[in-house]
Amino acid sequence: MSRYTNSDITRYTPSCFCFILDQSSSMAEPFGERDGEAPVTKAEAVALALNNLLRNLILSCSKSDGIRDYFEVAVIGYGAEVGSAWQGALRGRELVPISQVAEQVLMLEERPVSLGDGTTETIQAPVWITPQAHGSTTMCTALHLAHDILAFWTAKNPSSHPPVIVHITDGEATDGDPAPYLEALANTGTGNGRSTLFNVHLSSRRAAQPLSFPDQSAPLHDPYAKLLFDKASYLTPYMRTVAWENGLPLTEQARAFVLNADPSLLVLALEIGTRPGRLW
Repeated sequence: MSRYTNSDITRYTPSCFCFILDQSSSMAEPFGERDGEAPVTKAEAVALALNNLLRNLILSCSKSDGIRDYFEVAVIGYGAEVGSAWQGALRGRELVPISQVAEQVLMLEERPVSLGDGTTETIQAPVWITPQAHGSTTMCTALHLAHDILAFWTAKNPSSHPPVIVHITDGEATDGDPAPYLEALANTGTGNGRSTLFNVHLSSRRAAQPLSFPDQSAPLHDPYAKLLFDKASYLTPYMRTVAWENGLPLTEQARAFVLNADPSLLVLALEIGTRPGRLW
């Protein structure tokens, strides 16, 4: 019997991450605060979280023989334009192997990091995505593009671990009803199962109560929030394990959905969503 399960990711059965980012003008609104500084915008928070995540993915794929291509990564933005959100040498690319992501850093920026003992040090942090906030919420067009990209990937990798799709938005679509596009995305997959679709809604109100990975729609009174919940996938058992490790005891019916996320909940959602299985 093989030691691998459908939760395992190997170089021969890789997985795919597809990040779909709202980059419309409303993403310039405040989102949380930095100590002693002006509030960070939602666009800045998303870029920071995604850049940190990409760095961590690269570290998780780094072995003694180099960076193993356990993942291909797509980053799609929608706002003034819809398309690949990669910048620099990766501009215009759709699916990028993680080893090439590591090789093509846009720039390095100084960032303070806590050492856990009350002190900090400054590191040179890699940046691939910069904050963008222009145009309208052309969500349907972006979801359709993501579907086309994933249909290509799953046809090329029918025996691989199913993709994980992380959709981060702060508003409603301005180009139609996103329901059929979200449903089509959630129905993509491989012979090992369907893709996991995360819907992460960012809060525009400081007082808004966050809701993380609910198992029912009863607390949701807004029709748009209910739509995002209904179309989100169930968390996989492995993802629920990661959630437990982060202090979130979830039920088997927990959905990959976050409402009114603040910066810390955004980071946690990305942490859970990008741990689809064991790496071999």
